[in-house]
Amino acid sequence: MSGRPAHTPAPVIETHGLTKVFGRQTAVAGLDLSVPAGSVFGFLGPNGSGKTTTIRMLLGLANATSGSASVLGEDMPRRLDAVLPRVGALVEGPAFYPFLSGTANLHRLDAADPHSQPTTRRQRVAGALERVGLQHAAAKKVKAYSLGMKQRLGLANALLRPRELLVLDEPTNGLDPQGTREVRNLVRSLAAEGITVFVSSHLLAEVEQICTHAAIMRAGQLVAQGTLAALRAAGRPLVVVRTPDAGPARGVLAALGLVPGPAGLVPGPATQAVDDMDGPPVTAQFPSAVDAAPAGTPRAEEIVAALVRGGVRVRGFSMESGSLEDRFVELTGEGFDVVR
Repeated sequence: MSGRPAHTPAPVIETHGLTKVFGRQTAVAGLDLSVPAGSVFGFLGPNGSGKTTTIRMLLGLANATSGSASVLGEDMPRRLDAVLPRVGALVEGPAFYPFLSGTANLHRLDAADPHSQPTTRRQRVAGALERVGLQHAAAKKVKAYSLGMKQRLGLANALLRPRELLVLDEPTNGLDPQGTREVRNLVRSLAAEGITVFVSSHLLAEVEQICTHAAIMRAGQLVAQGTLAALRAAGRPLVVVRTPDAGPARGVLAALGLVPGPAGLVPGPATQAVDDMDGPPVTAQFPSAVDAAPAGTPRAEEIVAALVRGGVRVRGFSMESGSLEDRFVELTGEGFDVVR
């Protein structure tokens, strides 16, 4: 019997010890994933971390070596026929007939679905194309589509029927900024309708704008999951100092045991109302668990006092919560493609 409170909806996706082994290589190891109903869930990780393999197991496209998975409350892949009609998916890029129009492609794909209604096909296809902003190119052959247009057509295919869950693999791949905004708004509107959206993406800025929850994978293992706010809060706070004395400030922060913060910081509101002639802020973070941390962690007032004693002219100071990117790098030790 589940220990979940009676009023809490069951997770839309739930795995226990899910494992996939290819020969001597473990692609996914003991994955315990929980995707809340109604969430926009970001599934993050470097290339080769096991994201696509996990998605393939969830959709019944690959068998697990061990462990279990349920989707929409049904065991997978045993209940595949009951689950797939309720799930829309865009995985590993859309594939279409290049010499057919967008409309004709969707008609063929819908006709191949044994659960679709032929009497409403024309109306549903037109509605899906309009929803993804492709009505103007509906009659154009897909071979003339850009990568972004093909990506939108794949989204339209996933929306041909009412869905309870959407699984999207890199949904903004190849889209221009306007197309990316449209997909972002589409995902938000779907979530507002109560549809759970599971998004695998490498664009952290996009994930932070549309997702409510996230999970981070590293080398086939789940290293963190939860709400975005909780993931950020679990990271190391960022110390931001505005000063014309950047060199001495770095020296003082280093003496306190702080390590250099990320380069290219975009200052938050607390650090913007200062003299622009100071240049970029000096940033530092508290040591991570793998760093050699000094005994005791200095408080904000102690850091400022040390800076002043060191002759640093402090014109702005803040301690800001880390970004999702900071948390990702902290957990995986790897960089990430970020589009701002």
